[in-house]
Amino acid sequence: MQIVPLQPTPNQTVVVSLDGQVCQINVYQTARGLFTDLYVDNSLVIGGVLCHDRCRIVRSAYLGFSGDLSFLDNQGTSDPDYTGLGPDVGSRFNLAYLEPGEL
Repeated sequence: MQIVPLQPTPNQTVVVSLDGQVCQINVYQTARGLFTDLYVDNSLVIGGVLCHDRCRIVRSAYLGFSGDLSFLDNQGTSDPDYTGLGPDVGSRFNLAYLEPGEL
C-alpha cells in the first residue's frame, strides 16, 4: 500500500507514479461529497466516482488499471471530506494505492 499525497484543499490534482503507471488524480469536493477522477497516461480510466471510506474506486480490472485506489478514515469509518485530507498516515483521511497483490 502506498499513500497518495493529498492536501486539505477542496479541489486538487496530483500526478504520481503507481506501479509504473503515470497517474493524474483529480479530487474535488461538492455539496454531495468528495469525488475522484483517475487518468493514466492522459487517458480517463474512471471519472466522477463518489468516494466512500474503504471502498475501492476503480473496482474493475477490465478498465486496465493495475491495482486500485481507496480512501481510508484513520479515526473511524466516515466518508472522506477535503478538510481531513493529508499526505501522511497522521491525517484523518488518506488516499491509498492498493497494489494488485493486496486486492
